[in-house]
Amino acid sequence: MSNAESNDSDRLRLRLRALSRWENEGGALDAATVSGDQATSPQLTNAELVQIHVRVIALENLVIALLAGASDRERALVRDMAAYISPRPGFTPHPLTIRAAAEINHLLDRASVFHDVPL
Repeated sequence: MSNAESNDSDRLRLRLRALSRWENEGGALDAATVSGDQATSPQLTNAELVQIHVRVIALENLVIALLAGASDRERALVRDMAAYISPRPGFTPHPLTIRAAAEINHLLDRASVFHDVPL
């Protein structure tokens, strides 16, 4: 096997491993969240919620900027990721996971406004 094929195989294996964690970590709700147990999940103050909101806005815009400069192959990979985390036969659809997949596509759509814009 050539070095390029080995690198592609390694990248594919790492990507699949990262994606497989999504169902266990990204879309799942823990027992404390479901039961409302505040011992393991303390309430956030308003200032903390505002700070998180500001950071999410900054991260969204950063992701949009990165997607705008991404190659067509990379943008297709992001769409594949959104399709991968969408509900599939045999899996329980989690509302947060469904929303996350839609948000990925929305970020790509927002980035397309800036894609290939000359600097």
